[in-house]
Amino acid sequence: MNDFAPPAQALLVVDVQKAGVTGDRAVPGAAGILERTADLITRARSGGALVVHLQNDGAPGSGDEPHTPGWALHLPVEAGPAEVVIRKTRDDGFAGTSLGDLLTGAGVESLAVCGVMSEMCVQATARTAVALGYRVVLPHDAHATQDIPAAPGVSAAVPAAVVSRVAAWAISGDAEVTVAAADVSFAAPSHAPRT
Repeated sequence: MNDFAPPAQALLVVDVQKAGVTGDRAVPGAAGILERTADLITRARSGGALVVHLQNDGAPGSGDEPHTPGWALHLPVEAGPAEVVIRKTRDDGFAGTSLGDLLTGAGVESLAVCGVMSEMCVQATARTAVALGYRVVLPHDAHATQDIPAAPGVSAAVPAAVVSRVAAWAISGDAEVTVAAADVSFAAPSHAPRT
């Protein structure tokens, strides 16, 4: 095992909502992403890390429109001081939310990011975390996206796995992206919330 060092003190679970991981619009390999994400959550809880579920409030008519079936978080939340849900309206989980204040207040210095969609909300949130000075790990097998359709005269279709790899590569100079989810370890932040 090649653990992320130091251990992640927080886990950001980005937009793991029913619209993106179930049914006809599920990301390719959704079952594996869900299994690895659930394992990360379990190990983060056991390690005393802060667990933050980001939940996107999509536009009217979208799959993740608030209070529709697709908007619901797919994995169970153990709500409390060490596990919270933060709703957002933009790709970046820090933009217009309490995420930054929550991490700062808990004394978090390192975090892991997983979820969907790789090149959108996952990348935007991870990129801001890096810019804010957090040590970031983005396990290569715990985020996913959709295939990009062909654009006649521009390019052939781009497989989802390639899109995810490119999204991670774009921030790889500042984030650890080659570890497997199973190799991420967790520890409590310096100001761990009481559970």
